[in-house]
Amino acid sequence: MSFTPAKWPRSLRSQEWYGGSSRDVIYHRGWMKNQGWPHDMFDGRPVIGILNTWSDLTPCNGHLRELAEKVKAGIYEAGGFPVEVPVFSASENTYRPTAMMFRNLAAMATEEAIRGQPIDGCVLLVGCDKTTPSLMMGAASCDLPTIVVSGGPMLNGYFRGERVGSGTHLWKFSEAVKAGEMTQEEFLEAEASMSRSTGTCNTMGTASTMASMAEALGMALSGNAAIPAVDSRRRVMAQMTGRRIVQMVKDDLKPSDIMTKEAFENAIRTNAAIGGSTNAVVHMLAIAGRVGIDLTLEDWDRCGRDVPTIVNLMPSGKYLMEEFYYAGGLPVVLKRLAEAGMLHKSALTVSGGAIWDEIAHVLNHNEDVILPADRALTQSGGIVVVRGNLAPQGAVLKPSAATPALMQHRGRAVVFEDIDDYKAKIADPDLDIDETCVMVLKNCGPKGYPGMAEVGNMGLPPKLLKQGITDMLRISDARMSGTAYGTVVLHTSPEAAAGGPLAVVRDGDMIELDVENRRLSLDIPDAELAARLSAWTPTHAVATSGYLMLHQSHVEGADTGADLDFLKGCRGAPVGKDSH
Repeated sequence: MSFTPAKWPRSLRSQEWYGGSSRDVIYHRGWMKNQGWPHDMFDGRPVIGILNTWSDLTPCNGHLRELAEKVKAGIYEAGGFPVEVPVFSASENTYRPTAMMFRNLAAMATEEAIRGQPIDGCVLLVGCDKTTPSLMMGAASCDLPTIVVSGGPMLNGYFRGERVGSGTHLWKFSEAVKAGEMTQEEFLEAEASMSRSTGTCNTMGTASTMASMAEALGMALSGNAAIPAVDSRRRVMAQMTGRRIVQMVKDDLKPSDIMTKEAFENAIRTNAAIGGSTNAVVHMLAIAGRVGIDLTLEDWDRCGRDVPTIVNLMPSGKYLMEEFYYAGGLPVVLKRLAEAGMLHKSALTVSGGAIWDEIAHVLNHNEDVILPADRALTQSGGIVVVRGNLAPQGAVLKPSAATPALMQHRGRAVVFEDIDDYKAKIADPDLDIDETCVMVLKNCGPKGYPGMAEVGNMGLPPKLLKQGITDMLRISDARMSGTAYGTVVLHTSPEAAAGGPLAVVRDGDMIELDVENRRLSLDIPDAELAARLSAWTPTHAVATSGYLMLHQSHVEGADTGADLDFLKGCRGAPVGKDSH
C-alpha cells in the first residue's frame, strides 16, 4: 500500500534530508530504515520531533515516555512521521549546584537538536521546573512550528487528614521540627504522603506556574496546564497535541506568530491571578529574549499590579492542583481576566484561533478554589518589582505569599556572606537577631552561587521559631521555590558577585522595604555606599574550565532573564550543508 503525500503549501525542511535519490539522501534515509520504517514514511510526511525530557533522575517527568506514545499516535493519525528525541533534562530535585545553572545549557542543546536534525515541527514534552522554559527558549530560537504538552501535576497528598502540598509542606514541616512542634519521626512519616503519584509538584509551584504560562502564552492547547499526570485526560491531551502539530506545520504557525508582546502581557496577568511563582519572572524574560520581544521588569509590575489573586492554591491558599483542575483549570482564570478587561482576547494560540474562542464557554465549578474577585486572596497579586539604592536594577517579591504587616518594614540587617555562612550561623543561639531584623543573603545570584539557587527563602533561626515567629523580611540575589512562602525579596540586581550594592551591606545597616511605593533602600549616605563599592572585591569562587566557566563568563543578570548573552535572539532553523 502506498502513501499519497499531503499537498503541503511549502516544501518541508525534512525533505532536504529524505527527499530524492542522491547519494546524500540515500545515506540519511537508508540508515533510518534500519529501524523498520517503510519507504513512504519519507515521501512527503512532515517529520515531527517529540523533544522528550524524560529521565529516571527527573522524577517529575518519569512518565513522559508513556505520554510520548500518545503524542505519536496523534501525529500518525494526522499524517505525520513522529520521531522521539531525548533532550537535556535538568531535574529540580537532583541537579547540583542547582538546576537553574543548567537551564541555559538545556536550551542550547534543545536549539541545536532542532536545528541540526530533519525536523519540521516540534512537540515539547516537559514538566519539571526548568524543562519547560529551557525547551521553549531553544524552540523559540529556531522558530519552527512548536507546541507544548506538559506532564501534569501529581495527585494530592494527605497526612493525618491534612492536604499535603509538595514543597510547601516540606518547608512547613521542616520549620515545625526546628520549632519543636513536630518530631523527626512524624516528619519521616509525612514524607510518604508528599509524592504519591507521578507528576510535578501539586502546588502552584514553578512547574505548574510554567505550564500555566505556556497555556496563557498560547503555546499549549487550552486546558493543558492543570490535568493531573495520572488522569486519562492527560493522555488524551497528549494525543490531541500530536494531531495539532501536524496542522501547525502545514500552516507554518510558528512561536514568533504566537508569542507576541500581547501574549506575554496575558501571561503576566495570569501569573498574578494564579499566585504563580517568582521564578516565572526570570524564565519569561529569557523566553521573550529568544523571541525578540522587549519584555522588562517594568512590564511585570505594570501588568500585574492591579490583578487580584483568585486561585486558592498553596502556597498562597489552601487547595492543590487536583482541585484547580476539577474547578475548571486555567481556562476559567483566563475567562475571568478577559471579562475584567485584563486579557488581550484576540491573541493567537496554537489552536490557530484567538484565545477568547478557546475560553468563552468555560464554567467555574468551584468558587472556593477559583474565587470571585471580591474574595480574592489579595487584590494586588502581581509580582512586585522594587528598586532603590540596594537594587538599582530591580528585585521582586510575591505579595500573595507574604505577610501584610511586613510589606512596609524597616529593620537591622543580619548579613550572611553566602549560603555556607548562613548554614554555619543560623542555628547559633548567640546569633544577634530578633523578629524585627532583615536577613540578608549574598553571593547566590546567577554568577555567585553559581546558577542562582532556590535559597532565598532562608529558614528562620530556630530560637525565633521556638518563640512562635513564622516570618521575617529576607533579601537576597537568589531565587526561591515556587512552592515556598514568606516575605522574601529575591533576584536583587545587580547581584553581589557582580558588584551590586547587596555585596557591601554590613551587619547593623538599616534597610527599608516599602512595597506600596516600590522601594528597597539601604539607609546609608550615598558617599559611604560609593566608598564601599569602590573598595569591594569579589569573594565568590570563579571557575576556570568547563561549562561552569562558560556560564559565569556569559550569564546575564536576573533582571533580563539570566540567559547567556550569546544565546539571546532568534537564529532560525536553516538547513545546513550536507558534507557526506
